Amino acid sequence: MGSRVGIRHFTSEDGSEFTARVRESRDLHRPWLFPPATPAAYAAYAARLTGDPTKAGFLVCERDGGGIAGFININNIVEGGFRSGALGYGAFAHAAGRGLMSEGLGLVIDYAFDFMGLHRLEINVQPGNAASVALARRCGFRLEGFSPDFLFIDGAWRDHQRWALTVEMGRPGPVRDAGPGDRDPGRG
Repeated sequence: MGSRVGIRHFTSEDGSEFTARVRESRDLHRPWLFPPATPAAYAAYAARLTGDPTKAGFLVCERDGGGIAGFININNIVEGGFRSGALGYGAFAHAAGRGLMSEGLGLVIDYAFDFMGLHRLEINVQPGNAASVALARRCGFRLEGFSPDFLFIDGAWRDHQRWALTVEMGRPGPVRDAGPGDRDPGRG
């Protein structure tokens, strides 16, 4: 549990709130993301996230009131020597720009590395999605490369930047902006 949010797994009872938040957030999500907006689509989505061992889905919920602020999924989980997963996520409009997803992503990173035993997490982001690129950067992910025609989204193959975080890179610290007088603690 973070100071402002917690994470929990998807449940069938979350469908009404989740789909209402998706409909309220269409302008924020498009053209990057198309989460389920109907009860039937949500039920199928949640079932895949809870019933498939290669996926883990989390709702980011505000501590004050418990409302769903967003979601973060770990997809393509591979065990064995690779021990990795690919992250997908989305904030809902009422929570966007408040730092809640940064805190939630930090909690999912901890869960993935500490509880699931993963070694590496990747985020694949369309280059024009400035908010998603900023979230990856804030949470300590490094840019590793560019993948042309990587994912089929909204009727076309889309280019993506590949960001990654490994256990050896350390965990993201508290997210804050440097103010006057702040200095890099690693520099004299």
